[in-house]
Amino acid sequence: MSDRDIELKIHFTPGHVELVQDDVYTPYKRVLVTGATGLLGRAIYKEFQKNEWDTLGCGYSRARPRFLRCNLLDEDAVRVLIQDFQPHVIVHCAAERRPDVVEHHTEAALNLNVHACATLAKEAAGIFLLYISTDYVFDGRNPPYGENDAPNPLNMYGKSKLEGEREILRHCPGAAVLRVPILYGEVEKVEESAVTVLWDRVQQGAESCTIDHCQQRFPTYTSDVARVCRNMAEKALQDPSLRGVFHYSGKEQMTKYEMACAIADAFNLPSSHLIPMTEQPAGSGAQRPHNAQLECSRLELLGLSVEPVPFKAAIRDSLWPFLHDKRWRQTVFH
Repeated sequence: MSDRDIELKIHFTPGHVELVQDDVYTPYKRVLVTGATGLLGRAIYKEFQKNEWDTLGCGYSRARPRFLRCNLLDEDAVRVLIQDFQPHVIVHCAAERRPDVVEHHTEAALNLNVHACATLAKEAAGIFLLYISTDYVFDGRNPPYGENDAPNPLNMYGKSKLEGEREILRHCPGAAVLRVPILYGEVEKVEESAVTVLWDRVQQGAESCTIDHCQQRFPTYTSDVARVCRNMAEKALQDPSLRGVFHYSGKEQMTKYEMACAIADAFNLPSSHLIPMTEQPAGSGAQRPHNAQLECSRLELLGLSVEPVPFKAAIRDSLWPFLHDKRWRQTVFH
């Protein structure tokens, strides 16, 4: 889906001037990505942009200079943004996604995770709106969870994302919700993901450290999620009946301890200093579901899913820039 416009150019050669017509490629699929400064938003922005979409990313505190700065809590600003850009698709990534932060700064988190959803959805008439949600809408007591299973979030983060889903679908019935689990990918700093943050513990081989070995997780690569989002967007432009709740997840089940060991193995680093912690300490922050595994058959039946990149390969791509010794890259990649 693209347009070709005609552009007139003047060609100069010695003793001759000629006016010629050139075909100019102009993509006419337009996508707006909110939260484009974040871990997943950056991957989604990149995926659409490299696949011939006219892509506009917006953020807030970290937006400039690369992205447009827009306060999603400002209804007028959101209205002007959508009217000016006229996207065919909106991928709504912007959220407060840190459960412990949501627990302690609930009002601010609800503004972004719930009220901004309502604002966007009200302005999205005629636009395919894709909302990124979470496996934390489930309590983790009876996995795996299908798209039609009843949510029962344990913490305020899960509750806020579930309310965001409801606002999206209430104000924009043609929208879609994509629930995903714990994410990792190309990070600006290792603390940006609950997976890559384990890197510092892996590298501090001289000191032993304990890591959670209770909660079962399914680490999911942001580049894979981004490809799914593009598949859904392109399908929705052809088939407006694509709507409702979808799940996508990595397939490798791991505790954080097992993730850390896999990271160590991927970089040929020792893991003997990593100690599995098999009981949750008291007062360890917001309650997390034990195993919120997502069942993803709806995407698969529609041919919109993608095969996940294996964890060790994807984590190498994500973390090698943070190696203390960059000579390692030569031994592994060559």
